[in-house]
Amino acid sequence: MPKSYRDDFPILQNENQSKPLIYFDNAATTQKPYTVLEAIDNYYKVFNANPHRGLYSLSVKATKAYEDARESVAEFIGAKKPSEIIFTRNATEALNLLAYSYGRMVLQDGDEIVISIAEHHSNIIPWQQVAKEKGAILKFLYLDKHGQITEDEIHNKITNKTKIVAVAHVSNVLGTINPIENIIEKAHKCGAKVILDCAQSIPHMEVNVTKLDVDFITFSGHKMLAPMGIGVLYGKEDFLNVMPPFMTGGEMIEYVDEQESTFAPLPQKFEAGTPNVGGAIGLAKAIEYIKTVGYDNISKIEDELTEYALEQMVKIPHIEIYGEINSKKDRCGVISFNIKDVHPHDTASILDADGIAIRAGHHCAQPLMKYLSLAATCRISFYFYNTKEEIDVFINSLKNVRRWLHNGD
Repeated sequence: MPKSYRDDFPILQNENQSKPLIYFDNAATTQKPYTVLEAIDNYYKVFNANPHRGLYSLSVKATKAYEDARESVAEFIGAKKPSEIIFTRNATEALNLLAYSYGRMVLQDGDEIVISIAEHHSNIIPWQQVAKEKGAILKFLYLDKHGQITEDEIHNKITNKTKIVAVAHVSNVLGTINPIENIIEKAHKCGAKVILDCAQSIPHMEVNVTKLDVDFITFSGHKMLAPMGIGVLYGKEDFLNVMPPFMTGGEMIEYVDEQESTFAPLPQKFEAGTPNVGGAIGLAKAIEYIKTVGYDNISKIEDELTEYALEQMVKIPHIEIYGEINSKKDRCGVISFNIKDVHPHDTASILDADGIAIRAGHHCAQPLMKYLSLAATCRISFYFYNTKEEIDVFINSLKNVRRWLHNGD
C-alpha cells in the first residue's frame, strides 16, 4: 500500500488526536484529499458567483466550472450527453426525484415495482409512498443464505406487470455485488425500466451506463472523495425529456406567466434554485483523483484488505460475520458482523476508545435486518487509503471487546 495515498488526506495526518485515526466507515462517507479541498476552497475564494444568471465575468467563470463538472461526470460514467447528468444533493434526492417524477408518470393501479430486500431506506420509502398513491404493488427480491439475489428470484419476480426495477449495485450492509446485468436484461425483456443505486459501487468500480444499457443511475459524491451535498442522477435523454420537474422555481424555467409556465430544457429542468457549484467542482476533482489512482488499483487494494480482514476475523471466538465470506468476486470491501452477547453500539464504543471508527446500527436497512433476524450489526468498510496495519490494530481491539464486558471471557 503506497504511503503516498495516505499523505494526500489531511484528516489521516491529524496529529491533534489522542490516537491515530483508523477510519473504517467508508461506506457512510469517504475522507477528502487535498486536491478536492483546495478546488472547493479556490472556488469560494476566487470566483464564487451564481452560474447561468450573470453576464459578468465572475458568473461566466462559475458557469463554465459547473458545466465542465457535468461533462466530467458524463465522461466518467459513459453517458452519451452531458445533458443526461442532473446534479442533486445526494443519491437520496435523486431516487426521490425518480419516484415522484418518473414513478408518478408511468405507474397505474396494479402495476408492479420490484426492489430488493437489501435496499437502503432511500430506495424503499419513495417507492412505498408512490405505490400507495398510484395503487401499485411493491415486490421484493429476497436473498439466499449467501446474501445473493438468485436467478430464480429475478425470473419469478420481474414479470410483464413490472414497470420499474430499482436495485442497489452493491449492498451497503453485506457488500454483495448484485447481478445487475441479469436484472437489466430480464427487466428490459419485460418492458420495465431499471434504476440502479450506485452509491456503494461507483467509488470502487467502473460503472458505464452505455455498456450496461441501464435507464437511470444515482450516486452521491461524498462516498467517492467529493464533498457532502452533491449527488448525481443519470437518465436516458428520452426519458428525462418527458418527465415532469421534481421541484419548481428559479433557474428551471423557460417562461413564466401569471397562470402558466414553461420549463427549461435538460438538464436545467431538474435543477431548480441556486446549484451547489462548489460541490460540483469538488466532485469533478474527486473523479480526477480516482482516475489517477485507477479502478484496477482500487479493487486490488480493497480485495486484499477484505480478504485479510476476513481471514483474521474468523479466528476470533464468538464472532458472526454476515454474507458471503469465501468469495472475493461477488463482494466489495464491506463486512458486517456481531460479537455474541455484545450490543453493536458497545462494540463500536470500545473500538472508538482505540481510535477505530466503525458503524453500528441498522445501516438504514431495517427490512434487511428483519429478514436476517437481526436488530443491528457492526460494519467495517474499506477504501484504498486503508492498510493491513490498521486491520491488525482493529483485530487486537476486537479481541478485547468481550473481555471488557464479560470479565475476561
